[in-house]
Amino acid sequence: MPAFTLNMFQTAGVAMLLFVLGRFLTNRIEFLKRCCIPAPVVGGLIFALVHLALYAGGILQLTFDDNVKDFFMTLFFTSVGYTACFRLLKKGGKKVFVFLGIAILMVVMQNVLSSVLTLTITDWDPRLGLCTGSIPMVGGHGTAGSYGNTMEKELFIEGAKVLAMASATFGLVAGSLMGGPTARSIINKYHLHSVENTEEVMEISDETADEKAKAERVDSDSFTNAAILLIVASGLGTLLTYAFNSIVIYGVKFTFPTYIGSMVIAAIIRNFCDAKRIVLPSKAIDLWGNVSLSIFLAIALMSLKLWELASLAGPMVIMLAAQTLLMFLFARFVVFNAMGRDYEAAVMTSAFCGFGMGATPNAMANMQVLTKRYGPAPQAYFIVPLVGSLFIDFCNGIIITGFLNILPMIAG
Repeated sequence: MPAFTLNMFQTAGVAMLLFVLGRFLTNRIEFLKRCCIPAPVVGGLIFALVHLALYAGGILQLTFDDNVKDFFMTLFFTSVGYTACFRLLKKGGKKVFVFLGIAILMVVMQNVLSSVLTLTITDWDPRLGLCTGSIPMVGGHGTAGSYGNTMEKELFIEGAKVLAMASATFGLVAGSLMGGPTARSIINKYHLHSVENTEEVMEISDETADEKAKAERVDSDSFTNAAILLIVASGLGTLLTYAFNSIVIYGVKFTFPTYIGSMVIAAIIRNFCDAKRIVLPSKAIDLWGNVSLSIFLAIALMSLKLWELASLAGPMVIMLAAQTLLMFLFARFVVFNAMGRDYEAAVMTSAFCGFGMGATPNAMANMQVLTKRYGPAPQAYFIVPLVGSLFIDFCNGIIITGFLNILPMIAG
């Protein structure tokens, strides 16, 4: 079969064309828009399916340069690190910590479920089952692409990336379809409704307003400063990851993803700057992160070797069905009760389905549909993005790393 390898420039060029295709389709197909399927995921999957057809027909097999993907993956996760403001976490009050706690519990349960099913119904490497656990579910496509890559390249677990990305795509759709009906059934059963409270109007000082304007400004200086902050943190982070990966405890050598050190360095810089009242170009950093994520996802999806999924498909269906049932039961009976059994709790239940199986944008979309019909939920709109976008990635990464290192010992 003819084979062709694309260099980093050709790989990036194809990825951007697929992003444009995905954006075109998501803007015009209501299902894709409603489920918040990212444009690079749509374009990348279409290419992966075409590539599968070419491979199956013995026509062509393509190989892509991974360097550009790894570079933008690290930049994206570094930008996530810069959002980890612990002052905001403390300011959010008790409910933020409760929501974070149940999200962490969900991460553990997803990985326990996937590990038990892997050990009982498959002959896989026990770590491969994590690619249907919190890696793609709570982690989404970004974490799926990163850990799938790490598991294949460093742990030599074949099929990890394609399984993780396929599971992440399923999770996006399932979380979007599950969230609204689950919350609506709760609202109707308990006759819940939005309570309009008189909100305190906080006066913003000129200094605070000026700081906010500086953080939101996007010009050549802020964009350049954001690039400097991201690249420096990424560079220092590689050294920290190397140090993490050198840790051996009781004979167990730990394996961390390449980006974890960069996230930690970025979080340290962010909170140091907060303490010293140094304003970072937050908007520009966020833009860099979004662009990096789009490029990374497009390359990760288009380079999937879907033919590797054939041998994994049967167990994967069972494991994803089990994850869906777990999420429904947990959201319905744990999240709703833990968050206060009121209207805000119902809205957060819907959001939990979104980011617990997909991504924070799915959570926000689920909440938006509900609040348009039943009324505002200001607590939910503060708590969910704070936990879903800022802190759960750190916790998820630590827990996944623990499972990756413990499972081989349990399996024998």
